[in-house]
Amino acid sequence: MSAPISDPALDTYQTPLSSRYASKEMAKLFSASTRFGTWRKLWLNLAIAEKQLGLNIPDGAIEEMKAHLDLDAAQMAEAAIEEKKRRHDVMAHVHVFGLHAPTAAPIIHLGATSCYVTDNADLIFLRDACDIVIPKLAVVIQRLAKFAEEQKNTAVLGWTHFQPAQLTTVGKRATLWIQELLWDLRNIQRARDDIGFRGVKGTTGTQASFLALFEGDHDKVEELDALVTKLSGFTEAYPVTGQTYSRKVDIDVLGPLASLGATAHKIATDIRLLANLKELEEPFEKDQIGSSAMAYKRNPMRCERVCSLARHLMTIHGNTLATASTQWLERTLDDSANRRVTIPEAFLTTDIILTTLQNVSEGLVVYPAIIARRIRQELPFMATENIIMAIVKKGGDRQECHEKIRVLSHQAGHVVKVEGGENDLIERVKQDKFFEPIWADLDALLDPSTFVGRAPQQVDRFLRDYVEPALAPYKAQLANVKAAELSV
Repeated sequence: MSAPISDPALDTYQTPLSSRYASKEMAKLFSASTRFGTWRKLWLNLAIAEKQLGLNIPDGAIEEMKAHLDLDAAQMAEAAIEEKKRRHDVMAHVHVFGLHAPTAAPIIHLGATSCYVTDNADLIFLRDACDIVIPKLAVVIQRLAKFAEEQKNTAVLGWTHFQPAQLTTVGKRATLWIQELLWDLRNIQRARDDIGFRGVKGTTGTQASFLALFEGDHDKVEELDALVTKLSGFTEAYPVTGQTYSRKVDIDVLGPLASLGATAHKIATDIRLLANLKELEEPFEKDQIGSSAMAYKRNPMRCERVCSLARHLMTIHGNTLATASTQWLERTLDDSANRRVTIPEAFLTTDIILTTLQNVSEGLVVYPAIIARRIRQELPFMATENIIMAIVKKGGDRQECHEKIRVLSHQAGHVVKVEGGENDLIERVKQDKFFEPIWADLDALLDPSTFVGRAPQQVDRFLRDYVEPALAPYKAQLANVKAAELSV
């Protein structure tokens, strides 16, 4: 009997964030190949800048580095062996890079500390990850805006304390979700635009090693910092650092992601509540199974997934606060292992949430008949004030009308709550001669569209004055977005 074939994908734990949910582009960004390839680009940028400013770096060294920016599986294996021996990931990769770019080996990492590559790479990943999630957030806003426009006139029972309240519209309710997403879009874009570069600062941030390389020429050290920053795609570097960039940067970037998590949780929770009421549902595929035992079930699994992941996203931010507050002087290493988990997970989770929300927003199903029935059950009680006003206009006594409506309302409430019947308040009004002067007006007095206030107009103004301008910068990215598909 032959031995079973071992499959690492089956025998090794994999985070479901990358193996089950996240997009290929986000998983690729935080992959080992991207990380170590970025290190090589940073070493190349440093060498180019040092050569340009007068250091003796051969042209062949630059060309060899350019030719070996990408790592293959064999080089990754070499680096793993080297790291196990040296217990230092950066030096392991310096060694392997030098093996494949031998002319450059003597000058790779010249004057730099490990954080030159690790921290600068992390800042690149923070920036690029924001560039992935921001357009995805814009898409969700666009999809929900379309839904709000379509449903702006659909009167629906409002809920406060999850108890029946005045009417609103389905579209107006959606604008409450969109407004919070607009704030999230603004906050993430602000955080992205504020990300700077660590640059070339040396072991404790004093640039002493580079000052020695350029024989005390302070101007050349500043030029080196600016040039490497520009070569790496940033407009400015942080003016001062310790060995690392301040970990408050991580707080500022992951904070808006956590806030988006709260927004997403609220939206998904609202949809789950409305699904229970059978007024609104997320998409449900033809062959989808809601329950292994209860064949009739249509569980809101997409929104449940959003809530589940959003809770995780919200808690990740606490790690950045704890890490930033416990950095010792110029640096300590107890941030490293934490950040290897925290930063990728925050963006992978955000990515999954946005893809799922897009999928939900593109397939929301509204059930007008259920909505209308619930309005009919509650509207008679809400219309009592209108009935009183109508009677007064016809010459009736306000206090007498109030008492009659109060008694009839309690009787109708007994039918609904105790007997389990339908709300028959209007039928009782029609049978009471006192209300005969307004019998012909009752249909108009009970028109749901007269109870929604300015909800439709608010939707129009909100979409025109707030959503459209906010989405304008992303017009090109929104032009050819495909419908979101969930892998599982």
